[in-house]
Amino acid sequence: MDVFKAAAVRNRTHGDVLSLAAGQPSTSAPAPVLQATRDALDTHLLGYTETLGILPLRQAIARYHSEESGVDVTADDVVVTTGSSGAFTLLFLAAFDVGDTVVMARPGYPAYRNTLAALGCRVIELDCGTDSRYQPTAAMLDALPEPPKGLIIASPANPTGTIIDADELAAIARWCEVNGTLLVSDEIYHGISYNGAQNSGARTSSAWETSKRSVVIGSVSKYFSMTGWRLGWMLLPQHLHRAVERLASNMTVCPPAISQVAAIAAFTEESRAELDGHVRRYAVNRQILLDGLTAAGVTDLAPADGAFYAYADIGHLTQDSRAWCEQVLAATGVALAPGVDFDTVHGHHTVRFSFAGSTADIDEALVRLGPILSPAVRENR
Repeated sequence: MDVFKAAAVRNRTHGDVLSLAAGQPSTSAPAPVLQATRDALDTHLLGYTETLGILPLRQAIARYHSEESGVDVTADDVVVTTGSSGAFTLLFLAAFDVGDTVVMARPGYPAYRNTLAALGCRVIELDCGTDSRYQPTAAMLDALPEPPKGLIIASPANPTGTIIDADELAAIARWCEVNGTLLVSDEIYHGISYNGAQNSGARTSSAWETSKRSVVIGSVSKYFSMTGWRLGWMLLPQHLHRAVERLASNMTVCPPAISQVAAIAAFTEESRAELDGHVRRYAVNRQILLDGLTAAGVTDLAPADGAFYAYADIGHLTQDSRAWCEQVLAATGVALAPGVDFDTVHGHHTVRFSFAGSTADIDEALVRLGPILSPAVRENR
């Protein structure tokens, strides 16, 4: 968020910012969602809804998961929340107590760590590098001194974009069941994956394919291109439903009514066709960015299997990624996300590039970054 603030200041003074820092699509909600919103403004009261979400939306989400994962999911399994962030907060409060140990990968999404710490949990970060493709494994869990109360995984992951292999995910889910660990599977980037350099659509597995004792987190923010609508959901084991419902009714009353009504249209065939077009653009942008970084000598990159990120080691350029990103923004107008937020140990020499913007922006950003990354970029383009 400090990067976003600095980029906003730069844009006011120079008007030239290209953001490769934003973890969000650069496109609006699908056309059917926008039309449903207009219709809802004229025909719906848009007052409070059921705390766990309106039934038509929960039914649409259940069908989506059943079709994507081949798992029987019903509306009763779905809890709609105020963004996936709201889902995590409710779940952590319902499932964990002060002092409980929860494990996550490093590098990883910082809000897991920060929210758990604020709630008094003990966070253990597994140092995940190239050997495990930046993802935790069942073998790493076996090496822990004792089973934790919870494990958070993300596939595709932020910031690395890596996907956990289906067999490995199944092994992790079984390990958690056997050891009484609550598996929390962040699947908000499902739908954005790449099968090779140019093709999109590689399938990602869901934790519920192996264990319905796990919790799956979803959101309309990423694939569905609806970040500001603040709507997420959980596939939740029944024993946690009542606790989550009571917490949610006190903390938020209900998710945003207009977003719930509109989001039903996000799961239609027309919307999915539009959204898959975005994924094809991400695939093009991904290849342009990876090729450009490699040509510039930035070759230590996490496998960008999914999401819309390239996570790079820039240790040959700096040992202070935050200061380096500030300098890059000041010199070029290109905003990047320093790795220190995602990795408290090694993040001082890593950076995250987002390729969710337009292809023209990716091209222009590489031109501007050329003199900083390497003269080779300027010479080769």
